[in-house]
Amino acid sequence: MVQVDISQLSGECNVWREKLRNYREEFSSDEAKLRQVAGQPLSKEQLQQVEHLHNQFHIQLINIHDLKQSIKAHDRKMNFEKVAFNGLVNEDSYANHESLLEEYQSLEQTLQELRNEFNDFLKRTP
Repeated sequence: MVQVDISQLSGECNVWREKLRNYREEFSSDEAKLRQVAGQPLSKEQLQQVEHLHNQFHIQLINIHDLKQSIKAHDRKMNFEKVAFNGLVNEDSYANHESLLEEYQSLEQTLQELRNEFNDFLKRTP
């Protein structure tokens, strides 16, 4: 068992999930904007970019959902351990928390890159 503040770890999980919810809302809105742009006359290159962005939004929305679910399950497990083990968290759970943090940071980097790519596309498209 590891002596860590489970409420702090749980708070981190809540922050990650909230940020992922915000990304989900943003990218769902961006998908709608992309559909509007796709209805306009576009060059072959622009149509390819629309398809690429559409695919990326779809993939990243799935990744957001999956990571949110993993974080939620992890948080539930830690809260169970808090009760079952007198406030101590299992070492595996702590290692999982660190792994989820890395996964979250990696996904966030990817999402920011997609955001930038989409905004650049919008600037170049009438």
